[in-house]
Amino acid sequence: MRFATKYFTGKGIDIGGKPDPLGQYVEFFPLISECRTWDLEDGDAQFMEGVPDESLDFVHSSHCLEHLVDPAEALVNWVRILKPGGYLVCLIPDEDLYEQGVFPSTKNPDHKSTFTLHKPASWSSHSVNIFDLLGGIPNLGVCKVELLDATYRYTLPEFDQTMTPVGESAIEIIGRRRPPSEMESKGRLPKKQ
Repeated sequence: MRFATKYFTGKGIDIGGKPDPLGQYVEFFPLISECRTWDLEDGDAQFMEGVPDESLDFVHSSHCLEHLVDPAEALVNWVRILKPGGYLVCLIPDEDLYEQGVFPSTKNPDHKSTFTLHKPASWSSHSVNIFDLLGGIPNLGVCKVELLDATYRYTLPEFDQTMTPVGESAIEIIGRRRPPSEMESKGRLPKKQ
């Protein structure tokens, strides 16, 4: 429900959205007024050059961050183009469920990084801990981080379960750009009377 009435409202962008852009599902998100798809021909998604600062109500990206050289710089720029109070919704593959102990990825050799929610050590030399990554973006308030594994079958031998109709193996991140007032007060506090 929050996707339709809170996160995906107003004017937004779908970074790395081709060939299945969010904009083709607008009937599920009636409060979207505009959703631009940003893909390779538009420029490097790490920098989002040409997209004005604080111009969008939401930024969506599904399985793009892992293709970028510097995920931290990308997220800083994705938050930069959000209006204060705007939402970031990002999905990335979980390294244990998708790459399954092999990097460079045999399932998608273009992956530059692997991602985990948080663990003390990883088998991947290019592992990014999500909680560490998000903690480095001071103006991003984290609303939700979830491992999407409800239909992942842990008992099966190694193969790409995302190629099945039900295989989930992702991490979902939802964040909100903190307005200057929240940065100054160091929290989302009620207004003083």
